[in-house]
Amino acid sequence: MRHVDFSPLYRSTVGFDRLFTMLDSLGQPDQAQAYPPYNIERTGENTYRITMAVAGFDERELSIEAHAHVLTVKGEKAEDEQAEQTEFLYRGIAKRAFERRFQLADHVEVQAASLKNGLLHIDLLRNIPEAMKPRRIAIAAEPVNAPKAIEAHVN
Repeated sequence: MRHVDFSPLYRSTVGFDRLFTMLDSLGQPDQAQAYPPYNIERTGENTYRITMAVAGFDERELSIEAHAHVLTVKGEKAEDEQAEQTEFLYRGIAKRAFERRFQLADHVEVQAASLKNGLLHIDLLRNIPEAMKPRRIAIAAEPVNAPKAIEAHVN
């Protein structure tokens, strides 16, 4: 994919810097890492869940951090003393460290995280402030205090 120059759009927009950075990063080849696999689910109107397959990792070897619209999940396997004494004939289970980043929209917060059966579940909530929610404006009718009369001139 070719690089797209968004600099002309910076002149006519305000506050969309993060959007252009995200669009620009879509074409980067280093974004194609596939480990660990994950799902992103919409579980309700304002709730989401990220599920990552992290078989072989326990709670102490995983870290989750949310900072400035970026959710970072890191996994680093602790060294095992028995593994040094073991000779592997075939190693198909990955024990490599990983770091996966997710861009979060405005007002998306991490609610909870849990690890069960090798799956890391991260629950997210989009919490829109009341000031930003749409609100209905009442339309006031003209008061009906004085009766209106129609005047006519007859010649």
